[in-house]
Amino acid sequence: MTTPFSQKSDDIQNGNHTLLYQTHSPFARKALVFALECGLGDRIEVIHQETSPTNRNDRVFRANPLGKVPVLILPDGMALFDSDVICEYLDSLHTSRKLIPVAGTERWQVLRLQALAQGICDAGVAYRWETNRRPENLRYPPLAEGQKTKLIEAFDYLENELDPKAPLNGGQIALATGLDWIAFRELADFRTGRPRLNQWYEDFCARPSMVQTGYSGQTHDQGQPPS
Repeated sequence: MTTPFSQKSDDIQNGNHTLLYQTHSPFARKALVFALECGLGDRIEVIHQETSPTNRNDRVFRANPLGKVPVLILPDGMALFDSDVICEYLDSLHTSRKLIPVAGTERWQVLRLQALAQGICDAGVAYRWETNRRPENLRYPPLAEGQKTKLIEAFDYLENELDPKAPLNGGQIALATGLDWIAFRELADFRTGRPRLNQWYEDFCARPSMVQTGYSGQTHDQGQPPS
């Protein structure tokens, strides 16, 4: 039995946390990889929760009115969402070098990369709806092409701008989990013709935090088989 959300804790910094998760969500994986890279994995209970815009999950809705994962339940019962907020919180719990810099140019560079990774995932989700998820007679090909264009432009930008020698940071975690989701869903090729991006991706995916959290499972929509 899992710990009730209403549990109180005298010490949030040292108490255990519950992560409502999904094994095929890039946003949930970003939060979990971030936690592992911060050395906080042993303080988080990970509970898989299937969610979909067409298939309500009451437990997730009780914690997040948007009905989406990830949600991090703190020891005092407070629920944090979305993944960016969770990562900021996790970064406050450890005393090692911060993965989201607190000030200066480096902070804005990391947040910009995180935003780009978020946009890649958002475009990928929209593209997948128009090419796979939505009933075929309701799909809008121009919208699909528009979303794919965003992905290709982002990949080209990363090939030229991504610094493979930069120290580990939250933007990189967001990007690696996002790109790996694009590959998992076979949405668009970001590897061919982009040797720098491809090498960085392969190197990052070899990190233990990524190996331990590989994607699995399919989306469960109401009245339809998993896709």
